[in-house]
Amino acid sequence: ITLAKESNPEFVGKLAVYARSEGYMKDTPALLLAVLSTQDKEVFKQTFNQVIDDAKMLRNFVQIMRSGATGRSSLGSLPKRLVNEWLENQTPTALFKQSIGSSPSLGDIIKMVHPKPDTEERKALYGYLIGGKYERDALPVIAQEYLDYRDTREGPLPKVPFQLLDSLELTSDEWKQVAQNASWSMARQNLNTFARHGVFEDRILCETIARRLADTDLIDQARPFPYQLMVAYKNASEEVPDIVKFSLEIAMERALKNVPQIEGNVVICPDVSYSMTDPVTGNRRGSSSSVRCIDVASLTASALLQKNRSATVLPFDNNVIDIDLSEAKSVLANADRLARKGGGGTECSVPLSALNEANAKVDVVIFISDNESWVVEDTRGGTAMLHEWEALKQRNPNAKLICIDIVPNETTQAPDKRGDILNVGGFSDQVFTIMNQFINGELDDGGWTSKIEQIEI
Repeated sequence: ITLAKESNPEFVGKLAVYARSEGYMKDTPALLLAVLSTQDKEVFKQTFNQVIDDAKMLRNFVQIMRSGATGRSSLGSLPKRLVNEWLENQTPTALFKQSIGSSPSLGDIIKMVHPKPDTEERKALYGYLIGGKYERDALPVIAQEYLDYRDTREGPLPKVPFQLLDSLELTSDEWKQVAQNASWSMARQNLNTFARHGVFEDRILCETIARRLADTDLIDQARPFPYQLMVAYKNASEEVPDIVKFSLEIAMERALKNVPQIEGNVVICPDVSYSMTDPVTGNRRGSSSSVRCIDVASLTASALLQKNRSATVLPFDNNVIDIDLSEAKSVLANADRLARKGGGGTECSVPLSALNEANAKVDVVIFISDNESWVVEDTRGGTAMLHEWEALKQRNPNAKLICIDIVPNETTQAPDKRGDILNVGGFSDQVFTIMNQFINGELDDGGWTSKIEQIEI
């Protein structure tokens, strides 16, 4: 927040759009938009609809605004107007389908901004969403179908978001209808639930779900983070059929489509130290991720190895860990093996030290770490890792170093103040795109920020 308030508002607006459209982030773009609402009204207006692209993002934005985190605890006149316009631009049917979630709910937002409905259908929907009076026959057809089914439990299951049906204590046959209508993401998230309710006992439906999960167009639309697929695969119970699990492997390959094929001698260094067993989100009461840093590091390393079979993998904690990954057939299999290794302290200089001792010829070195306890300055100034890198560069003057910090911290072992080092914070498949651009010399002197500057708002 402090940095955003000190930065050029136009750049903050571009960053918010980039974070949403390219980084697939949810909270950060909403936060930057909230900062802009107090900094530059014109940029805020230009950016709003590019960041708020669904009701979930709208709820995130309103929640942040009301929290007071960016300097105000109410929406204000301009944000209210833009929220109103956003609601008006959604069809009543679309609004009903997006009316899931709370704190705030879509109904809460309607109460805050007091939109003026222009049709009887919209008037009835607003009344329903805020818990007020409404004409049932005037509601969107899909809302009427949902209410009819909720009250009578007769007829076909309405094609509404799963969350609206979750409280109805569905039967096995109803669960099969849910699975039949499920979106790609909903199917991926509820495999064990489907198994518990007998969905996979229907062979044809089982094959339908498997085909859906492996559908490349649906995967591209869902934009899953690779580690979400890894978690779905790892957590799938024995009752989930192999054909469905195999579809997750196919989906993983698609989700990793941006992994670059790198020319030359590539070295991949995943951190497998004890601190890497912490959640990717950090330890946050009530909201820590089940995904660990070591899971993401292992997945990233395995994905890179899948596209670069001649690469050298040097897992490390306070020593280099010996492991052969050449025989595994899939990204997920290698990721699982790597995630079981290590557990000691963290010393990021040891892989580079091993390369220097071997007089290795190197073109690209990629570190994947949580940056925990690895910034240790030595008596010469700088860090041990940076000094090992400089020694490596004497033999390999064109070599490049990429440091992926899974849990973006405020420090780095190797500052990217020169053209041979790139620091990347966080992880999505866009990391691979930026990595490829850096390796191929496609980033100008502005580095990563040059790509953000190209965003139009």
